[in-house]
Amino acid sequence: MTQLRFFVFLLIFYLIHSGVASAQINRKTDWNDLDAYLSQTQQNWGTPGMVVGIVKNGELVFCRGYGEKTMGQNDIPDQNTLFAIASNTKAFTATALGILVQEGKIKWDDPVRKYLPYFTLYDPWVSETVTIRDLLCHRSGLGTFSGDVLWYRSTLSAPELIKRYQPIEPEFSFRSGYGYSNLMYIAAGELIAVASGQSYIDFIQDRILKPLGMSRSTFQLAQLSSMGNFAQPHAFKDGTHYPIPWVSWETVAATGGLLSSVNDLAKWVEFNIDHGVWKGDTLLTTRLHNQLWTPHNGFQVDHSKSDKTNSFNTYGLGWQLSDYKGYFRAHHTGGYDGMISSIQVFPDVELGIIVLTNGVRAPITAIPNYIVDKLLLGRNERDWCGEQLKKQEKRELEDTRIPNRVAARVLGTQPGLTKQQVQGLYRCPMYGDIFLTMKNDTLNLGFSHTPSFSCRLSHWHYNTWKMEWKEPQAWFGHATVQIVTDPNNHPIGLEFDVPNDDIFFNEIRAKRVENNK
Repeated sequence: MTQLRFFVFLLIFYLIHSGVASAQINRKTDWNDLDAYLSQTQQNWGTPGMVVGIVKNGELVFCRGYGEKTMGQNDIPDQNTLFAIASNTKAFTATALGILVQEGKIKWDDPVRKYLPYFTLYDPWVSETVTIRDLLCHRSGLGTFSGDVLWYRSTLSAPELIKRYQPIEPEFSFRSGYGYSNLMYIAAGELIAVASGQSYIDFIQDRILKPLGMSRSTFQLAQLSSMGNFAQPHAFKDGTHYPIPWVSWETVAATGGLLSSVNDLAKWVEFNIDHGVWKGDTLLTTRLHNQLWTPHNGFQVDHSKSDKTNSFNTYGLGWQLSDYKGYFRAHHTGGYDGMISSIQVFPDVELGIIVLTNGVRAPITAIPNYIVDKLLLGRNERDWCGEQLKKQEKRELEDTRIPNRVAARVLGTQPGLTKQQVQGLYRCPMYGDIFLTMKNDTLNLGFSHTPSFSCRLSHWHYNTWKMEWKEPQAWFGHATVQIVTDPNNHPIGLEFDVPNDDIFFNEIRAKRVENNK
């Protein structure tokens, strides 16, 4: 073969194969088929409502709403319906810090105490050493969700919360493991306020939301009525979703407080696909945006599994990073009281997938997998949502935490202390004050800065009392508190047992304060 013929052969080979790849990515998609699949998925899962959006080559090419904004009201959500995106807000927080780095106001490896001198963790050296970068990639040493009982539905300000971190025990040594920490993002939000001179919310609005034209996004529940078209959160109990009130996360906005819509988030996705550039305007340089998508804290991947979907899994700054069948993926999920969500970005093929729901039981990771298979691989070999539903139902059947506690109850017992004896003030170094009071012969439990945790107590067995919540709770239900006594049968503390996967009441170690001092 002559050199010219060989060159022509290579050129034809390249054009053929690049055309095949392009066809797989940009082939004509049967949106009706996808629409039918997603509609059936929403019904199979019983998710109250959801909206799914697909961004491709700079456009929102698909957006469909399913179910209802509020169960029983026959109002279908759409591309402008507001949902809480919860921890998907963390990517906004990391981007905001990148903007401050770009302006020379901070550095990624600045110690947090340079800006928040009261920031204190479990060890003096760790407290002095933790950097902004450490806050964002979950390597402080605290365990996943550790300390969330401190901030969740709290009335304390961000600085007041941060000043209570010190008593929280670590799960592993500093920078030696991964512990998903909402607390560190609360600190990151306050650091943004100090370094910028604006509140966290104002900075995000001025520097990200407004430039991107995200007019259907807010942190403030007070704006819901005037903005209109918003979904209602739903809790899940005994196989049924039911509406619950919205809860303000404004104080902890940096860890998960943004409310947004698919149409607005499509702009956010496109901004990230373009690596910090929006319509030709560089809001964040590519070099700094690359920091967000650089692996900082890795997860173990089981390479022995024949059906594994990714070869690496790690956390960057505000984003989880992995591959999906060879395609680089930046993604995150979010869980709010009665809503869960997912955002996935595949920058190499200019693809983004947004899933917003108003329930706590929905296939937010399975839906993107199905869509990617359909769009990029050209086929759907697996019913991802059906498979995940079977796993979900299996987990629910195997979760015997509450049935085991009910079965262990010893009926016919009497408390070893009278209601009058156990009344008083109890104090936890991390949480603060808890009050046991009596009204109309009924014991009541009050939490000093979390009024929504207030509950009535009914006798369970021995010195253990059942906590009957006065307000609906999204993440937990069955709960008990034990009145701990000393050898002389004097009440000396409280121990909580609230089985759930997110808010750890056992971290509240409250000791009785004599004479209420």
